[in-house]
Amino acid sequence: MDRSLSKEEKQDLLAWVDKISFSRPKRNITRDFSDGVMIAEIIKHFFPKIVDLHNYSASCKTQQKLSNWSFLNKRVFPKLDMDVPEEIVKKIVTSTTGAIVPVLSVLKEKIEEKLQYYDTRSQEKPFSGTI
Repeated sequence: MDRSLSKEEKQDLLAWVDKISFSRPKRNITRDFSDGVMIAEIIKHFFPKIVDLHNYSASCKTQQKLSNWSFLNKRVFPKLDMDVPEEIVKKIVTSTTGAIVPVLSVLKEKIEEKLQYYDTRSQEKPFSGTI
C-alpha cells in the first residue's frame, strides 16, 4: 500500500469508484472514505454476503471511524486476503490527503482477483479427452 499511482492509474481507479452507487454523494475522496462506510459499500456492491452495512455507522467522530475500520480489518478484509495497517488507518481516519488512494487500489485488485477466481470456477471446461 506504499506504492504511489500514476496519474492514469489514479484516474482509472476513480472511474471505477464512480461506477458504484453509494448511500451518500461523493464530494471529497479524502473525507468521504474516512469512516470506512463507503469502503464497506464497495465490498457489498461486489460481494453482498461478505458485508452487513448495519455494522458501520457514518460518523465524524474519530473513535467511531476507527471502530468501523477495525471491524473491516478483522471481519471483512481477511476474506479478500487484505489488511490495512494501523498507521494507514489512522491517516485515513484523520483525512490525510492521498492516504485512501493506495487502499482503494489494493481493494480494487483484490476484488478483481476474487471475481476472476469465481468466474474461472463457474465456467465449464470443454471436453478434451477421447472416447
